[in-house]
Amino acid sequence: MKLRFPFWTKSDIDTQRRHWLTRLAAGSGLAILAGSTVARAASEEAAKGDELRFPGEEVDNKVVYQFNKADESYHKAVLHSVGAMLRKYGDNIHIVVVGIGPGIHILAKRPERPVSKFIRQQVASLMQYGVEFHACGNTMKALKWKADNIVDSAKIVEVGAADLMELQQKGYAYISW
Repeated sequence: MKLRFPFWTKSDIDTQRRHWLTRLAAGSGLAILAGSTVARAASEEAAKGDELRFPGEEVDNKVVYQFNKADESYHKAVLHSVGAMLRKYGDNIHIVVVGIGPGIHILAKRPERPVSKFIRQQVASLMQYGVEFHACGNTMKALKWKADNIVDSAKIVEVGAADLMELQQKGYAYISW
């Protein structure tokens, strides 16, 4: 069993490093113009919108996606939207994707419905960027699946529909396709 420090993963450290290096490079360029009030105002405004967040720190944006179909084009559309949200909000968003019904197969180690290698890679990549994937326990019972049928990084919830409702009650915006 591999032990992990609970707050920092390699992707967290890489994200923080990228933010730090971006600011350092931007700061170096702005230092040349330091005497200018316009440069100082621009620097202050940029710092407000791109403030560093540490893992576990509260974010301003929270969204939950319902993932309930087995269609490849549906998979691509939803996962593309998840990626677009990450690109737009960076580390200022928390995203949860709840797999229920036929959509749960994207989280299976051995899907019983077609899930392309591309989709499986996208899911794994999004998990590395902090996107949470929840698997519906009710759907798993119907399929006679156990926890070891689901990818290790996914969280199993008792009832996927209840998870969607509870996340909305906590302020998550609900997205359905």
